[in-house]
Amino acid sequence: MFRIERDRARFREIVRGRLRRDLRKFLSSSELLGRRGEETISVPVTQIETPRFKYGTNSDGGVGQGPGAEGDELQGDESDGESAGRAGEQEGEHILEVDVDLAELAEMLGEELELPNIESRGDRMLSVKGGSYSGIRSVGPKSLRHFRRTYKQALKRTIAAGEWNPDHPEVTPTREDERIRCLKEQPKPESSAVVFHIMDVSGSMGREQKEIVRIKAFWIDTWLRKQYDNLEVIYIVHDAVAKIVDQETFFHLRESGGTKISAAYDTCLTEILERYRPEDWNIYPFHYSDGDNWSARDTERCIAVLRDEILPRVNQFCYGQVKSAYGSGQFKKDLDTALSDEEGLVTCAVDDREGIPDAIRAFLGKGR
Repeated sequence: MFRIERDRARFREIVRGRLRRDLRKFLSSSELLGRRGEETISVPVTQIETPRFKYGTNSDGGVGQGPGAEGDELQGDESDGESAGRAGEQEGEHILEVDVDLAELAEMLGEELELPNIESRGDRMLSVKGGSYSGIRSVGPKSLRHFRRTYKQALKRTIAAGEWNPDHPEVTPTREDERIRCLKEQPKPESSAVVFHIMDVSGSMGREQKEIVRIKAFWIDTWLRKQYDNLEVIYIVHDAVAKIVDQETFFHLRESGGTKISAAYDTCLTEILERYRPEDWNIYPFHYSDGDNWSARDTERCIAVLRDEILPRVNQFCYGQVKSAYGSGQFKKDLDTALSDEEGLVTCAVDDREGIPDAIRAFLGKGR
């Protein structure tokens, strides 16, 4: 058994090496997005072959076992080029799927992009079951009986009843004397975070732009789940109006209306004020758009809401601008000009999938 575990550990180290080598490829593709479970993710890697001998030519003659001479035809030989079923000469590439813990994948992401751990703020005190049987009660399984407490209780009852004889000390515990160990619930601080993924779903945001957003959101969530015990994710979509939706709708909804970004910021602010107090929650809004807004007046309102209401309440606000054929990209320029002194604001432009790793590093690289 020890040898099996040793070989398994070595195999996992080999797989980790393959994942580290190919991680950049996964950061820019959607290959992993449909393979995620609750705690693990199925990662495809090129099949790892078991080492084996490779035999050369037989200098002593013969064709295997038994007599033979040079030039003798082998049964089943396909050297004539007309053998049935020949489809090609090259060996196919075999893919092996390996389950990897999401926490382990997040660790690889942090090492690859050199991300610092986040210094969280605010801890909620939650009542959780402790890890030791420090509580005592009078009922429970006999396997958890606390002998000393049980004997002490029986001794006290015997003395109180006048049945104690110093010359013949004898204590017999009854069922009422038994004391049983039990798990004791204790308050435990839990660091919590909420992520707001906000996306422009107007007609100018095409399928490729949404796929870029989807990939970025996956890696951002993976990293933040490693940093926080409790993570909630809120999805907000907007065109001229904003609404909260589920994950499936978020990545597949497409509208044909105009774009009013302030509607999304107002929705996000309302959720923060009503459900996520900054004293208890670490708050991370991520907004994705192609940079078009319906008017300069609405952009001014967005800047005011960010500066006066949202930024003072969140750990960091991130704006990712994806390039599209219809987007002007003006909104990022306006944010950078008006809020250049705000440390809690991070903006980044992503032209294509190759820019996703740099965007993730820009969003998560400050450790806020």
